[in-house]
Amino acid sequence: MRVGLALVVALLVAGGAYWYAFERPAGASTSDRPAAAAPAPKAEAPRATVVEVARVEQGEVVRSIGSVGTLQSNESVVIRPEIVGRVSSINFKEGDRVQKGKLLLSLDDSVYQAELAEAESRVQLARRNSERASELFDRRVGTARTRDEALAALSSGQAAIALAKARIDKTRITAPFEGVLGLRQVSLGDYVNPGQDIVNLEDIDPIKVDFRVPEPSLRDVREGQRIEVALDAYPGEAFPGEVFAIDPRIDVEGRAVVLRARLNNPDGRLRPGLFARVNLMVERTPDALLVPEQAIMPIEGGNVVFRVVDGKAVRTDVELGQRRMGQVQIRRGLSLGDTVIVAGQMKVRDGGSVTVRRPGEAGS
Repeated sequence: MRVGLALVVALLVAGGAYWYAFERPAGASTSDRPAAAAPAPKAEAPRATVVEVARVEQGEVVRSIGSVGTLQSNESVVIRPEIVGRVSSINFKEGDRVQKGKLLLSLDDSVYQAELAEAESRVQLARRNSERASELFDRRVGTARTRDEALAALSSGQAAIALAKARIDKTRITAPFEGVLGLRQVSLGDYVNPGQDIVNLEDIDPIKVDFRVPEPSLRDVREGQRIEVALDAYPGEAFPGEVFAIDPRIDVEGRAVVLRARLNNPDGRLRPGLFARVNLMVERTPDALLVPEQAIMPIEGGNVVFRVVDGKAVRTDVELGQRRMGQVQIRRGLSLGDTVIVAGQMKVRDGGSVTVRRPGEAGS
């Protein structure tokens, strides 16, 4: 009996709950209805991207060709004798700077002096014989043949004198031009032969540099172009020079154009034989437009930058030129004074809002 009563009560409670939830009249109190869903919040506008910018500047850029070469003396010669002889005097010190015509070395000329005296004696006799033969011929006593033989003997004797004097002159070896002497290869009393090395003489002010550029660069090179030379012997220094000669013949083995330039060397620091790194200036643009390298974004088929115009990022195609100390020349696409993004451009989109951050400010 109790179980049945409990079951009836449970059924009544369940039915009341069903009626309250689903069968309640529409006019019932709103306080009895479930709470309505809250309205969705409005979407916030996208935040501006913080970027760093720089202005397009104007400056000088130089298009150049790099090469390597070797320093050469302006003039260089190895002093050698033309005749045999014994060294009788040495009139220079190694490393001396000498003037043109300076006596460097003398050979013993005693034999040649004796030959000269003999030739002069023969000429005196030949001259008297020639005078007598001519006088007899004029008086129609002597023959023309005798006169001619006497004249020939005189001429031969005069030639012997000239030869003896030339040999004596060649015993005195002088400097053919002003320069610096190297290390001598003979000593006092040495017997030297024709062509034997005595000492080298170098004219090193100015000094020359020979270098090569690739064959396709032939159209870009000309006389008068400037160069800068860097040497391992003087790190961090650059020595200016100027091209003064271009070999008309192309080096067929290296397919290169050979150029020669001249550098001033008043203090003699530059020496022949030094290895040189040469930078040939082929084009100079004094009013080029420049932007920092960080502004350039390479893309397929070209390069772009983002300009800032009225707080918006504007993607702009650009044509690049030469590079200079962290800057890039812009040949096309920008104007002087334009503002370009140099940091943060990876986060912006074309037409997106940007906020410029000053250098040194912390990013948001």
